[in-house]
Amino acid sequence: MRKFLLVCLLPGLSALHFVRAAEDAQTTGTVLVQIQVPQCGEIADTLVAYGSAVPALNAGMALSVPTEGRVMRIAVTPGEAVRAGQALLDFHLSAAATSAHEQAASALKLARGEQTRIARLLAEQLATRDQQAQADKAAADAQAALDALERETGGQSQQTLTAPFDGIVNAVAATQGERVVAGAPLITLTRSLGMVVTVGIEPAQRDRVHPGQSVQVESLDGGTVAHSGKVVRIDHALNPKTRLVDADVAVEDELLQGEAFRAKIEVGQSRGWLVPRDAVLDDDGGAYVFQVANGNAVRVSVKRIGSNEETAVIDGPLDPQRAVVVRGNYQLDDGMAVRVQAAPASGIPGKEP
Repeated sequence: MRKFLLVCLLPGLSALHFVRAAEDAQTTGTVLVQIQVPQCGEIADTLVAYGSAVPALNAGMALSVPTEGRVMRIAVTPGEAVRAGQALLDFHLSAAATSAHEQAASALKLARGEQTRIARLLAEQLATRDQQAQADKAAADAQAALDALERETGGQSQQTLTAPFDGIVNAVAATQGERVVAGAPLITLTRSLGMVVTVGIEPAQRDRVHPGQSVQVESLDGGTVAHSGKVVRIDHALNPKTRLVDADVAVEDELLQGEAFRAKIEVGQSRGWLVPRDAVLDDDGGAYVFQVANGNAVRVSVKRIGSNEETAVIDGPLDPQRAVVVRGNYQLDDGMAVRVQAAPASGIPGKEP
């Protein structure tokens, strides 16, 4: 692919220099245009993708009770925000689970009694040390069994399930009064800062997107605040519904689940001549700009390298001693006489080399 030589603006040249040079060639019947000095520099090369806020894969948690029982009261609804320690639902253990705990407590009491009796007989030389070891082991096993049940049930027949962190209730899988088996998911929570924006990438652009790239995320629902984030994951398969490649963008701010976003992913830097986007035109011959030489418009073929909302980065044989037409170029043909007016001195965004 042919590469044009990029020549930066020569020192000492200014828009005023071009205006004065062109004013000397003013004639009647010319086109009034605005001009601007081209600059060499670079802008961020961005890829725009669209998606919505969804829970991150590692930000959710399904809450359950490791024993069977009945849901007696549900205190939250899906979509509700909850705080750490807030009550979510009340749960009553089944009669079988309560009975198992009572049996474990009775077994421990019996094992400790036997342990005490063997210790007394050993002191009177009526029992052996082997019998003492067996009694100690039985008491330890009974204690371990009771501890395990209490970790599961809290030692109480009624339990209150609470939120382990600040988050959003994603789903309530049980209904009030329902009997559930041990370990059945009851409530699913997502951390408040556990949302990601999943966007769709065109398959042809997938190789340009990598984890760690900076992203600006803007709401499509009228929000004016842009969120800064980074790409944290990109799939290696097409989404069967959208036929795009899903990529996750993590942001530090709290997002509203389901909200639609536009993501601008910075995939690199575009370097070349920086001109306003409107300065670059297209026709059957490709992209081109007009420069001003001795009061006449000169067409210059260029190649677009990148762009953002305001600025285009182009490559081509621009003459650094000639200004670029940024307004009125739609009325021009190659060689047409022009009257020039300097464009507003707002500058072109970009980094000077």
